Amino acid sequence: MNDLKRRLAKILAEKSYKEGDFTLASGKKSDYYFDCRQTALHAEGSWLIGNLFFEMIQNMDGAGVGGMTLGADPLVTAVTVISHEKGRPLPGLIVRKQAKGHGTGQYVEGLANFSQGDTVIMLEDVVTTGGSVLTAIERIEAAGLKVAAVCCVLDREEGGRQVLEEKGYALHSIFTRKQLVEAARS
Repeated sequence: MNDLKRRLAKILAEKSYKEGDFTLASGKKSDYYFDCRQTALHAEGSWLIGNLFFEMIQNMDGAGVGGMTLGADPLVTAVTVISHEKGRPLPGLIVRKQAKGHGTGQYVEGLANFSQGDTVIMLEDVVTTGGSVLTAIERIEAAGLKVAAVCCVLDREEGGRQVLEEKGYALHSIFTRKQLVEAARS
């Protein structure tokens, strides 16, 4: 494990990972909760996530990155900034939960930076069942773009990977729960 990943694990464990009794967005019960926004909105955490995602996707076929608001907003921003810094600028897209109620009425923001048929790499903070990222993918594809892969900070290993793969999307994660807990302790 590289130093960036080890440092990110420490920040995630401190700011984003809580053990207890929780109900997730999917309705599932869990003995832990992962609130990635706390780390993604931390200056060093954002920089680490942006660099690790960029490292993960730099050789993938993608014209940019996108994700569902609100969880993916800081992830998309981190990657767009790091990609510019690294000399391979990747624009970002944000998918709304509800269509914009005025103006263009669209679900996807940032389309002016893409051409029809461009390929997008989806970013997600945590994947449990894969439901929210599949909704975002449907909206991206309805806007005339293609999805190359899904990348997440944490794969909870609760079926989301299999659901995404059945739909034809590979899932790449910075951590699984086991990896995160082990890295945070090292």
